[in-house]
Amino acid sequence: MDVFDALADPTRRRVVQLLGERRHRAGELADATGMSPAAMSRHLKVLLAAGMIEDERVPEDARIRMFKLQPESLVAVQAFLDQLQAEWRTQLGSFKRHVEAKTR
Repeated sequence: MDVFDALADPTRRRVVQLLGERRHRAGELADATGMSPAAMSRHLKVLLAAGMIEDERVPEDARIRMFKLQPESLVAVQAFLDQLQAEWRTQLGSFKRHVEAKTR
């Protein structure tokens, strides 16, 4: 699964936002999004598979998994958005020149 597929779901986008603030346990993410633990587990698996997040064990208690955002995974998204923005600027600039030429 790629980053865009993973971000297509609003719950996963919310998880990415939450993990952008700080690390969380799965239960905290489930509570914050109003999801069941099982549903959150499925969303976390998708984000893990897309390489958007990673999990780590807490040294004091190996049963606890903390999830954190992998910011590098968003580089592809940013590059796509930058390219899209540049294309729209070009198109809108052409349209503006066309409209201004017609009004003269």
